[in-house]
Amino acid sequence: MNDQVKVLTGVVVSAKRDKTITVKVERRAMHPKYKKYITRSTKFHAHDELNSCAEGDVVSIRECRPFSKTKSWLLFEIVEKNK
Repeated sequence: MNDQVKVLTGVVVSAKRDKTITVKVERRAMHPKYKKYITRSTKFHAHDELNSCAEGDVVSIRECRPFSKTKSWLLFEIVEKNK
């Protein structure tokens, strides 16, 4: 069984809900036809138990058990606070 836990880093785009943040994770992927690197992004809902994040913070999230229908990530650490 795979014991590695996925950890992603992204920017908090919404912290309006109670104990939930929305994190935008960007990755670079090569276009199959034009061979040019383009930026792709995905939004993840993560559990923030202490409501410690604000919009613009750079955070790390890790995969965990599902907390709800859309929330299966947990706040791992705050890398950088928004100024």
